[in-house]
Parts: sequence; structure tokens; C-alpha cells
Amino acid sequence: MTQARHWHRLKRLLQRELQQLTAINPSDRLWQMPVAAALAAGLPLLVGVYFGRMDHGLISMLGGLVFLYLPNTPLSHRMVWLMACSFGMAACFTLGVMSHFFPLLMTWVLIFIAILATMVCRYYGLGPPGSLFFIMAAAIGAFSPGEVLEVPLKVGLLTMGALLAVLIAFFYSLYSLRLRAAEAVPPRPPPSFDFVVFDAVVIGAFVGISLALAQALQLERPYWVPVSCLAVIQGVSLRAAWNKQLHRVLGTAIGLLLSWGLLLLALDPWSIALLMVVLVFVIETTVVRHYGFAVIFITPLTIFLAEAATLGQATPAVLIEARLIDTVLGCVVGLAGAACLHSPRFRAVAGRQLRRLAPSRLMR
Repeated sequence: MTQARHWHRLKRLLQRELQQLTAINPSDRLWQMPVAAALAAGLPLLVGVYFGRMDHGLISMLGGLVFLYLPNTPLSHRMVWLMACSFGMAACFTLGVMSHFFPLLMTWVLIFIAILATMVCRYYGLGPPGSLFFIMAAAIGAFSPGEVLEVPLKVGLLTMGALLAVLIAFFYSLYSLRLRAAEAVPPRPPPSFDFVVFDAVVIGAFVGISLALAQALQLERPYWVPVSCLAVIQGVSLRAAWNKQLHRVLGTAIGLLLSWGLLLLALDPWSIALLMVVLVFVIETTVVRHYGFAVIFITPLTIFLAEAATLGQATPAVLIEARLIDTVLGCVVGLAGAACLHSPRFRAVAGRQLRRLAPSRLMR
């Protein structure tokens, strides 16, 4: 009797997990938005390929991803908002690139970026994807090889990509506002110490732990570990964090199979560039409906984004294995961080210690 009751409970748990895993969310996103996003991200890459410098195009493409922060507010607000996000992404990328030349400080720099970016995003109420792309830009910059004298060039390329995204966002907004009225500018959330400071410090600490573990395991260019950690730990609840981890691991596993197939093809630079444009379009079409399905296409996009300029230097199996290890490690640390972040006991104990270190004016 007891065994049957346990089996019934396990069956209900599996059914609930399967329902969460396969749920499709409704979306009212205009189809023109994924097209504009693909253009903002892909046009810099196509220009780079045209001039025979795919490595430069990839950096500018990273800046073009700032388009994804475009809100549905009035035109004046969304343009200022997007330009501020462009500055933030350029600043994070600059610090990340500079940290590459100081390996002992790299983890601390990324912790600082994670804490500061999360604080700013929470203070101003920046919605999804939150601080994700700021930290991704810093992480990719930190693990990208290069010379010191190339730092201004890299920062300039990313900034140009971001500015192009702002220009595309302007023309897209002029068109989309004719189809749908703008939403009111949402009020900023109350800037409480727990929401802005404590959460940001915990998130930054676990992002740093994930990177420290990756370096201790001697993973090569583990830029995806802190990004995966952040994507999971940003869940609004422990249930949401668990769902995101499950979606991310399963989506990444399938996406790695897709990536393996694509890497086995004899793709020239033009084919890679056009493929990445298509991937951005598919991701932005599906991510609001089902995160796990979108991760299937996010995986090859991020692999090409960070590795396309050096494809051929490592076998596809090595790249696939590295990204799988990065994702699993980042998700495990991120879930542990989410458990701490949503634990009342941890928040009470750690929060009390953090308040002792914080200036009194931050407590008001």
C-alpha cells in the first residue's frame, strides 16, 4: 500500500514536470521584431565577412545584441533606454577585454561586473534578459585572445555594432508604433536593500564561484559557465530557476547535436554569417513561447559567436564536449545560488552580515 502511494506520488511529480517542460506560452510579439533583431545582429557580421574580417564582424555582432533590450515604451524613452544599454554593454566588454591581460584578477573583475550590472538593472527595473548580455559580453571579451593594442579596436567595433542596433531600433520603432500603441513607461521598482544590493551580491558571488570552478578544472575559454549560471540564478523563484535549469540543460543537449551537425559541414564565412542571422530570427521568434526550444538554437549561435573566427583549430567533438561541460557546471552552480537566494534562512543570516558592511545611507 505504501509502495503504491509512493509510486502514485512519483507519477504525479513526473507529470507535473513534463507539463512544465512542454508548456507553450502565448505571445503578442510582432513578427517584425525578430526580423529587426536578426538584422541588427547579422548586418555587422555580414559587413565583416565582406571585408574578410569575420573576427571583427563577430565583435560588432555582439554589440548588435543590445537591440534585444528594446522596450515597448514611447519612442523618446526607448531610444534613451537603448543608448544607455549600449553604453553599459560597451563598458562591461571593455573591462572584460582588459581583464584578459591580468589572469589573477579576471574572476574578481567578472564578479564586480556581475554585481554592478545586476544592481543597475534592478534599480532601473530592466526586464528580461536583465544583466545576461552585459555579463556575456564581459565573459567573451575576457576569454578572447588578443594584444593590448587591440583593446581600443575591439571596443570600437562593439560600440559601432551597438550604435547600428540603435539606428535599426529607431526605424523599427517608427514602423511598429504605427501598428501598436506604445505602452506606458513602467515605474521603477522600490529600490530596497534586499532587492538591489543583497540579491546582486549573491548573484555576483555565485557567478564568480562558477568561473573559479571552471578555472580550477582548467576548462579552456569557459566563457559559457558564468553565463549559464546567471541565466539560471535569475529565476524569479526557485521553481522558475529549476525550470530554467531543466530547459537549459535539455535544450543545450539537443542544441549541441545540432551544432555538431553544423560544424561537420564545410561552411564558408558567408554561410556561417547567414546561418547566424537565421538563428537569431528563430531564437527571437520562439524564446517568448518556449525557453527550452529556443536554447536549442541559442547553443549553436553562441558557439559560432565565440568560435567562428577560429573554426578548424579544434575538432567539433572538442567544442561540443567543452560547451556541454560549461553548461552543466554553470547550471548546477546557478541552481545552488538560486536555492540560497530564495532561502529565508540564508537571506536572514547572510543579509544581516552584509548590512553590517554596508554604509548606513544604503539602508534607508
